[in-house]
Amino acid sequence: MDSRAKGNRVVVIGAGIGGLVSALVLAHRGLEVHLIESNDAPGGKIRQIQVGGVGVDSGPTVFTMRWVFDQMLAEMGTSLGEILQLEPLSVLARHAWDGQPDTLDLYADTAQSADAIARFSSPQESRRFLAFCAEARALYDTLEKPYIRSERPNLLSIMGDLGPRGLATLGGLGPFATLWKRLGQHFHDPRLQQLFGRYATYCGSSPWSAPATLMLIAQVEMDGVWSVNGGMLQIAKALADLGERNGVMARYNQACTAISTSGGRVSGVTLANGEFIAADHVVFNGDTAALAAGLMGDAVSGSASQRPPSNRSLSAVTFSIHARATGFPLVRHNVFFNRNYASEFNDIFNRQQLPQEGTVYVCAQDRTDSGLQPSTPEKIFCLVNAPANGDRVAPEAAEIKQWELNAFAMMQRCGLTLEAETQAVVRTMPQQFAQRFPGSAGALYGQATHGWMSAFARPSARSKIRGLYLAGGSVHPGPGVPMAAMSGRLAAATLMADLGLTKSSRRVVISGGMSTR
Repeated sequence: MDSRAKGNRVVVIGAGIGGLVSALVLAHRGLEVHLIESNDAPGGKIRQIQVGGVGVDSGPTVFTMRWVFDQMLAEMGTSLGEILQLEPLSVLARHAWDGQPDTLDLYADTAQSADAIARFSSPQESRRFLAFCAEARALYDTLEKPYIRSERPNLLSIMGDLGPRGLATLGGLGPFATLWKRLGQHFHDPRLQQLFGRYATYCGSSPWSAPATLMLIAQVEMDGVWSVNGGMLQIAKALADLGERNGVMARYNQACTAISTSGGRVSGVTLANGEFIAADHVVFNGDTAALAAGLMGDAVSGSASQRPPSNRSLSAVTFSIHARATGFPLVRHNVFFNRNYASEFNDIFNRQQLPQEGTVYVCAQDRTDSGLQPSTPEKIFCLVNAPANGDRVAPEAAEIKQWELNAFAMMQRCGLTLEAETQAVVRTMPQQFAQRFPGSAGALYGQATHGWMSAFARPSARSKIRGLYLAGGSVHPGPGVPMAAMSGRLAAATLMADLGLTKSSRRVVISGGMSTR
């Protein structure tokens, strides 16, 4: 069936991963797809910043859950390996603690990680780690289909899908347990609680408020982490190129200013240059808070709920650097932990200020598992969690500078020295993220995943307005490159189900076998 002949024109707003995937899937199915992007290139939060004459990945840097892409591309007769060059990492991350000489590596091989934990902490903690892994694996396998692949999961649908065995798995966590509480039941070493508590920040949340179900992120990483040759931006470029080969009509440097409706359903979009593009369907791949704030016009302001400041996810202060790194054996992914982890999240979520002591994530983009030090300046990306207060005036320059010095001093105490010229460092604050992602106030992960019901609070693919669909990191199933891609698949599948192009049911669920490990 050629859907173009039926006049099914789709406008996708935003060429982030969710929008790129939606556009690609819909065009492959024969719909007429127009992709509108305000920036000059695809990627959304995936971007490179030119520093010292080189492009430094300055957004998402971890690539996991490749099965999301593998399964989608297999339906199109291609594969991820044909459009990207990927290298699996055996060292998932190297971890250091302020004021302590020992480091801890986690590996893709669980047994290697267990051995490393035994040397770092104790044989007892190693056994507790294996028990933690078993619980994380069971939790992930339980929730992949009814939650990650499902367009509109809710408490009743989850209970119906899980059955007695799945309910027992969730019940074993404790009905209202936080991630931090559950980690305290698994680990006695506070450093390991701190390490695995960091998984809450992958969803922009505090481990003291996030549900224990976020343990499943541990399994996501153990299923594989890859580096992308040429940087993460190659993912966006490859999907954009494949989309255009399938008929996607992409227009860059074109901002969308309004989504119009007629008769209770979408009718088209207006661009910043005044041009109107009629549409039968619109996929919005921006932060849903922009819709609630009326940034896409009053006609669709009721299609998403307003996000109160208290429910915003984390923002960040980032540093894109071209420098010589000495003294610490960096691998691809590195984490430098502060001495008072609780104060970091109290500062961010309760006091709405930059943390006095912040965890620093460092991506050494020219490194391999060996950790060998290049003899030339290398691409470094540093990220420190921050409050999503980009809609407020930024702190005074002197305060920011002192905070920056504290962050780099903490890394130096762990052994890492970064030698860079002034012009080889680019800092990005929450205010700049707020500008880049309208409506977000700088929140990089949509709403915070706080409380056991938060898993069902994200908007789903089908909005409150007919013909308007939602995709991206602020939409179910959540933030991160693979999750945003899944949101794009769910938006496309929901649209096609509404058109009768696929078999419809009470809700859309992405088919495919369980991800393999």
